[in-house]
Amino acid sequence: MTNTEKYTRLFKQFSSLKVLIVGDVMIDAYLWGKVERISPEAPVPIVQVNKRANRLGGAANVALNIKALGAEPILCSVIGNDKQADIFQELLDAEAISKIGIIRSEERTTTTKFRVIGNNAQMLRVDEEIQDSLSNADLQKLLLQIDAILKTEKIDIVIFQDYDKGVISKELFDETKKLLNGKIPIAVDPKRKNFFHFKGVQLFKPNLKELQEATNSHFDKKDFEKLNSEVQKLQKQMEAQFLFTTLSELGVFISEKIGIEYDHVQVPAHLRSITDVSGAGDTVISVASLCLALNTDKKTLAELSNLAGGLVCEEVGVIPINKEKLLKETLKIYG
Repeated sequence: MTNTEKYTRLFKQFSSLKVLIVGDVMIDAYLWGKVERISPEAPVPIVQVNKRANRLGGAANVALNIKALGAEPILCSVIGNDKQADIFQELLDAEAISKIGIIRSEERTTTTKFRVIGNNAQMLRVDEEIQDSLSNADLQKLLLQIDAILKTEKIDIVIFQDYDKGVISKELFDETKKLLNGKIPIAVDPKRKNFFHFKGVQLFKPNLKELQEATNSHFDKKDFEKLNSEVQKLQKQMEAQFLFTTLSELGVFISEKIGIEYDHVQVPAHLRSITDVSGAGDTVISVASLCLALNTDKKTLAELSNLAGGLVCEEVGVIPINKEKLLKETLKIYG
């Protein structure tokens, strides 16, 4: 089989997958405009708004990426019972993404990030959110919904997408992992608060800063020998099959546990015109998870995820990957 046939077949196989995504969802709200003068009231630019938009963000952007790649996402989260929740559910409807796993709570606010873009550059961000952990009542409702979905749908992989907004907790992860009973692989995109709770998963994806904080290490990111040492240290602690570290402009690094040994691959980044890194991590975990569900080798998983993350950085704002563009770029570089 040629590389062209291999990648074309892999991309077709994405469409056979169903993905359960658990985590913090949000609305990415945008105001676009032109900046031509400074305010007389304060030394700040005046943005003359000419366009507004609301987009799915956080774990919902992972769902968008999964759908864009051809697979079926099922999103599980808790939002508020407010006007923003109505907007969020309308956005899901517009993308034909199931609302079955979305719980509305009187105790929560629907997380919204307002971004002001002037002359194609982000000028300001305002966040509206509650970061407290879910109440026990909301946690139990969410667990019941996850259980019901697992009993009625054939799920190929579960993604935990954490933004430290309160939906994910040790109890939620532990109870969901029990429900999966080792039969469905788990991929995790962690944040600080729950970082060490995600033990025994198939794929764990910190970025370099998170890796260094977790291992209490500070080293030059070009020192791949030290990077490999710290990755193995964390991988042993987390009991992860794959530890996948994103390195920004240096690409990605993936380590696989094979028996008692560890084998790694470092994939360099491709030269890009970087416009906005927002949402790149969501794209990386989406591609990596689909590859994992299909038992793709780690080098291919890392290469495709790295390529996808770079492609979305060429666009302004949080947007999902374009499957056709990714395949075209993949064939151009690796075909």
